[in-house]
Amino acid sequence: MTNANDPPIHQARQANDQGYAFAVYALYALGFFTIITAVIGLIIAHVKASTAGGIWLSHFQFQVRTFWIGLLYFIAGFALLYFFIGVAIILWWTVWTLVRVIKGLILLHDQRPIPQPTSWLFG
Repeated sequence: MTNANDPPIHQARQANDQGYAFAVYALYALGFFTIITAVIGLIIAHVKASTAGGIWLSHFQFQVRTFWIGLLYFIAGFALLYFFIGVAIILWWTVWTLVRVIKGLILLHDQRPIPQPTSWLFG
């Protein structure tokens, strides 16, 4: 039997999804120093995207795309370091990732969805 003062399960799940989304953004930020944390964040985002809905789904989609597109930018930049254009690409990747993580955190705090979670730019 449940207590009348207990929050509905749906509300508890939404708060839980918000916590997971925050954790993924934090892991991505730590990923600049330890790559494994970004991979852990990717796994969490993939798992949670299959059960999340609404606002939280947009964040998890955004996070998954941030990882994969960022990896593409990083590999291209690293491959082109010999031609010096790689430095500009890696600098772009750094700024791009920081903007996406910070924007995601702000929208998450305000409990708003990512407007364009499938965007290649800043969502």
